Amino acid sequence: MSSRFVADLLLDRRTALRSTVGLGLSSVLGSVLGMAAATPARAEGGRGSPALNYADPADNLYAFGKLWAGYDTPVIGAFHGLMYLRIPGRRMVPLFGYTGTGALLARIDENKDLWLKSRETGYFTDLRSGDILETWSNPFTGKTVPVYHFYNDVLVGKVGKEIPKFFMGVEGDSPTLMNEGTAFPDSSGRYPFVLPFETYGDDMLLSWDYTHDYTNPVTPEGWPRSSTGKRTTPSEHFTFNFSRRELENRDLPTVRFNAGFTRVSECWPFMQMGGTEYAGATLFGRMFSHKGLKGLDDVPPKVRAYIEKHAPQFLTVPDGWVPDNSRVDTWKAYAQDIPPEAAGYPWKPSTFKVPSGSGKKM
Repeated sequence: MSSRFVADLLLDRRTALRSTVGLGLSSVLGSVLGMAAATPARAEGGRGSPALNYADPADNLYAFGKLWAGYDTPVIGAFHGLMYLRIPGRRMVPLFGYTGTGALLARIDENKDLWLKSRETGYFTDLRSGDILETWSNPFTGKTVPVYHFYNDVLVGKVGKEIPKFFMGVEGDSPTLMNEGTAFPDSSGRYPFVLPFETYGDDMLLSWDYTHDYTNPVTPEGWPRSSTGKRTTPSEHFTFNFSRRELENRDLPTVRFNAGFTRVSECWPFMQMGGTEYAGATLFGRMFSHKGLKGLDDVPPKVRAYIEKHAPQFLTVPDGWVPDNSRVDTWKAYAQDIPPEAAGYPWKPSTFKVPSGSGKKM
């Protein structure tokens, strides 16, 4: 699971009202967030049901909901791997581990639209021990900084039958089309929700990408040490592998998957690279993402123990289906949770209380 993958599907009401077309995973959620929540129905059909037609947006949505989450009962997935830093002209070096969880549930409503809800975490870990970090010694600046972990508390929204466009940042920022390299408009100019499922015997593959470019909520004026500039350009890239037989058996409410997960962005704000010669460096994340259907046993043991002790609600999905996604942008969440470094800078803190623990000092 990614700390941004489903989160990007869930846009706030202001964002939803700026949408020009229905969005897929997240966009559609966006257009939905401004709507009253319907009561989603369970996915229909069994082994006798017609085979999935992946060119049909309704079937494609059903397949995605079953793959990413699951119907009837919540599922737990996890991701874990490493993050590297690349300074122009120098080789990439590993900095810390990156790991987290997603508790997810999907429903199909009477219009055959997909509803998703989840809670997600993202943690930074010691390279050698795998312990979750409380502080991190930045080898480039020589400073020891507090680590900011990510919590997406309540993510609920709807995905319709068009590929999403994500509206991040502020008025005037351009939207991001999901799967830009494989999403193409129909004769009406709309982008139908037809993800590029590929079949190789019983193996199936699915790719999923987004590449953002928007105004950085962690502004250089308010957070001169944490901000790397006026704009931020995070992207995430996934390649899922799973069983065709499991996916197309409608008696099964979910399907196992393994995925490669790559993330590219500017430095995380907590690294405090702002104002240094390293502010233009690039973070590269290489992770695994997986949903093995073993419940909490799919969560790396140290991560599970940390969450059970400090934030147990993040191993469950939110109650109800009322759209909510106030913390989907990790840079925005940082700007809401961490007071400005510049005295007198206007700031409206979040009401969300970030879980805290006794992570490892590094």
